[in-house]
Amino acid sequence: MVTDHATRPTAAAGLSLPASITPALLKHLAARVSASPGAARVTTTAPYTGMPLADLPVSTPADVEDAFARARIAQKAWAATSLSQRRKILLRFHDLVLARQDEVLNLMQAENGKTRRDAFLEVTDIAITSRYYARNAAKYLEPKRRRGAIPVLTHTTELRHPKGVVAVVSPWNYPLSMAAGDAIPALIAGNAVIQKPDTQTALTALWALDLMTEAGLPAGVWQMVIGRGSSIGGALMAGADYMMFTGSTASGRRIARDAGERLIGASLELGGKNAMIVLDDADIDKAADGAVAACFPSAGQLCVSIERLYVAESIRDRFVEAFVARTQRLKIGAAFDYSVDVGSLTTPSQLETVTAHVEDAVAKGATVLAGGKARPDLGPLFYEPTILTDVTPDMTLHAQETFGPVVSIYPYRDVEEAIELANSTPYGLNASVWSGNGARGRAVAARLHAGTVNVNEAFAAAWGSIDAPMGGMGDSGLGRRHGADGILKYTEAQTVAHQRVQGFYPPARISPEAWAALLTGALKAMKAAGLR
Repeated sequence: MVTDHATRPTAAAGLSLPASITPALLKHLAARVSASPGAARVTTTAPYTGMPLADLPVSTPADVEDAFARARIAQKAWAATSLSQRRKILLRFHDLVLARQDEVLNLMQAENGKTRRDAFLEVTDIAITSRYYARNAAKYLEPKRRRGAIPVLTHTTELRHPKGVVAVVSPWNYPLSMAAGDAIPALIAGNAVIQKPDTQTALTALWALDLMTEAGLPAGVWQMVIGRGSSIGGALMAGADYMMFTGSTASGRRIARDAGERLIGASLELGGKNAMIVLDDADIDKAADGAVAACFPSAGQLCVSIERLYVAESIRDRFVEAFVARTQRLKIGAAFDYSVDVGSLTTPSQLETVTAHVEDAVAKGATVLAGGKARPDLGPLFYEPTILTDVTPDMTLHAQETFGPVVSIYPYRDVEEAIELANSTPYGLNASVWSGNGARGRAVAARLHAGTVNVNEAFAAAWGSIDAPMGGMGDSGLGRRHGADGILKYTEAQTVAHQRVQGFYPPARISPEAWAALLTGALKAMKAAGLR
């Protein structure tokens, strides 16, 4: 008997959770949520199967206020803890993440639906982030001598103090990287953190908190609350000394407005419509491999993935043939191992968005070169890696972020047109340029309106260069992760200037006119001597 997709058994229907995800573990992680006894509960589902996964308590605004009260007490002691001790905790956390990676890989796959390969990239990211800030925090946070107003007579020092309690709102698509990765520099800078991970992937964030506690982080310094932004977002903003948010541009605008009202800082990584340019001298096979890596990791649910692909007309046909062939060979499915290339979308709403974008484009004349449909035979939220061409501005996905495994290919005549097309968006998060000449590729990259640009790589080169800043321009956000920016944003700068012997006002024995002439001569001499 033939049944419709809604009732047909799926390939993932009989998939069991890994043995490490036990009821005891789920209960233990849920207990780490800051919520009152008897709190309302919410049940999450596993994207692979649609079956219930986690039962979590829901935090109320009062619970958030209580968490902030505990955090303020804990933060004072934490800020007084030596930086040496804080870095030891981060390095222990680094070791624990690597040693127990299978636990978090299973959790990420179970609640996000991504492949194990994509989940492992989050493990490496957090190991790198932990090690980097443990090794480099002192360089950024230690007192620094600055040039004084009057040489010799003014002793000036820049100090860095923690903001206090930082609120972190992290998304579902990269539940370890975005949760722990944003908390780590805030913590080592001496702040406490109140975090609201997305409910769908809260287990991964709670696991990171559990491991950080095992590594030695004192109670109350990092806490998790669960709930909708419409319910507890106001309490988070009201209590925060700084806001770190990753999510939609619309939500980011509201947070920026509210942070401005409170005169606190905010760092916002928002949406993107990222472009990849394939120049006419690119190695086609390498560029096609790069396009697969750029467009389809985590089923395209990646802020820095590519959704617009601009290819030189002279090589377009050869590139398209190579790219389509590679895309069609990708193995889609559900597996708690490294045997598949593309996993599931995470939420029904994301499947609806992807489906609507593709159907709208096809109805208006777009051509499907690969994919183009959901795969309910594999599981409830699977969608094929999809390549479109003949996409026009009247189609929704031409300018709006799809956030799924969908990319549109456009030809261009010359480099100037490619740059203009790539920059024809209010977003500016990430971009990719492919060329057989590195210098040429870097020259094009420097002209793109994006916070990070990768040459002959998709996104990992810039993201993994953690000593350099990462963030968006335009509608893609404010502020930066990584490097000096990634930790200093969580601090308040203070200048302490000690004036010795003589200040800027004349001593009693010298007239104001003579003093002004003396200082004028000194300023001229300083310029002549090349002093700044």
